[in-house]
Amino acid sequence: NISFIDESGTKALRITAKKESYSGSAYTSARIKTQGKKFFGNGRVEARMRLPKGQGIWPAFWMLGESIGTTPWPGCGEIDIMELVGGTAAGKSDSKVYGTIHWKNAANVREYSSGTASLSTGTFNDAWHTFGIERDNYGIRWYVDGQLYHEESIQAADRAELKGSFFLLLNLAVGGDWPGAPDTSTLFPQYMDV
Repeated sequence: NISFIDESGTKALRITAKKESYSGSAYTSARIKTQGKKFFGNGRVEARMRLPKGQGIWPAFWMLGESIGTTPWPGCGEIDIMELVGGTAAGKSDSKVYGTIHWKNAANVREYSSGTASLSTGTFNDAWHTFGIERDNYGIRWYVDGQLYHEESIQAADRAELKGSFFLLLNLAVGGDWPGAPDTSTLFPQYMDV
């Protein structure tokens, strides 16, 4: 479910979600990760994407701490550069993305904090958009098309895991607790172009 496309000179990596039976699941898709190959510290990470849309569609561009092999989630830290929870039902939108951090606090409980960016018209499927973060020892800043929309401090002692090395993940999930299942309005195949 991973391929390369060339649309009018725009070359991209494509992750495809299909409605097809495979190993007991009703859908197939893909995930790409740089774990064990490339880790990222402070600086800027961004990708230009055209996102899928529809009820139950959940594309993500995110990061996990390099220490996940020895420090289970969320203690390793998670930085969600972009997540979209597709659909038109309450709390879902093909026009809104989330930027989130996850960590484990001093009481050993998962914490998270999130910000959102919404388009004034259209959906993130209509055109290409650039999603990114900038990270330093003080905080993380989230951007869509170069516009800052969220900031988080990582100076608190219990957010120390958010200062380490991270690997990147790109995936296109179908269904799940947050987006719910696809319905009859969801068209397949769906594409996440990067």
